[in-house]
Amino acid sequence: MKIKITPLNFATAFFLILSVYIWINGAAITGMKFTHLGGAISLIFLLFAFVVSFMDIMFRNFFPDLKKLWLIELSFITLATIIFLLVK
Repeated sequence: MKIKITPLNFATAFFLILSVYIWINGAAITGMKFTHLGGAISLIFLLFAFVVSFMDIMFRNFFPDLKKLWLIELSFITLATIIFLLVK
């Protein structure tokens, strides 16, 4: 099996690291520490990591060329970021 490094791999690793960090240290938003919500927020980031990993597998099946895969995945990340900022 050939390992391909893609942008969604980096996003999955980011969500996993963030999930473990929040699980260990808890969540703090605007200086208030949420001790009881750390586990729930950590599980949400684990769900994000699972969804991003699944999307990476789907994109790999549809676009076997690595150059196109990078372009499509970066476009997906950009679109998701823009939609997040518009909703926010």
